[in-house]
Amino acid sequence: MEPGSDAELIDSVRKGTAAAFGQLYERHVGAAYNLARQLTRHQADADDLVSEAFAKVMNTLWTGKKTSTAKEADKPQARRGPDSAFRAYLLTALRHTAYDKTRRDKRVELSDDVTTVSGADAAVPFSDTAVAGLERSLAARAFARLPERWQAVLWHTTVEGLSPVEVAPILGLTPNGVSALAYRAREGLRQAYLQVHLAESTSERCKATAERLGAWTRDGLSKRETAQVEAHLEECERCRALAAELADVNSGMR
Repeated sequence: MEPGSDAELIDSVRKGTAAAFGQLYERHVGAAYNLARQLTRHQADADDLVSEAFAKVMNTLWTGKKTSTAKEADKPQARRGPDSAFRAYLLTALRHTAYDKTRRDKRVELSDDVTTVSGADAAVPFSDTAVAGLERSLAARAFARLPERWQAVLWHTTVEGLSPVEVAPILGLTPNGVSALAYRAREGLRQAYLQVHLAESTSERCKATAERLGAWTRDGLSKRETAQVEAHLEECERCRALAAELADVNSGMR
């Protein structure tokens, strides 16, 4: 492990060195706040999300210290928490914290007169407008990245709800051709949706890989491109963290 790397600091935390977690905090707190501000509307709520996420990760590392024997250490269950991709693990914990808070808020009901709240009135569905707004924004940006023909087939089939038979004369295709085009367009939208979660890379060394991580996560690259991306991921901790983050987003995508 390189001196001062996330992996080395994580190892130190597992051994009980609290100062090492302080260094991890300083290194990744900015990214945590960037995500927290997207998931909530108030600075105080963002502070709470960041604090709780860091506390959960710290507790996970401390309770998942290395075991005393090499045989036990080889077992997957012997250690908890990340080994190197600290940021990806932290941001995942932060998202889960935000979603848990949303679910808890659904059960909170304020009323001057409790006797007036009963039956159907007590089961008003709750929607987190901040999270919903973020999802719409990302979906819109992903849609805008698609070729015009893909946009058209998705608009007609998904938004307007037209059948392939109805869309065929509009696009000059057969119904089967519309279905095939819509299938490719939906997969392209999923890959673009993953890609827009990543900020543009400022490193020339990482740029080519970062621009293909969305497609790589969905197994949408050629064998040659896949090999290039995976070769870079083996040597770049930052891009491995980004890949882990996209894997988490992809696992929860419909």
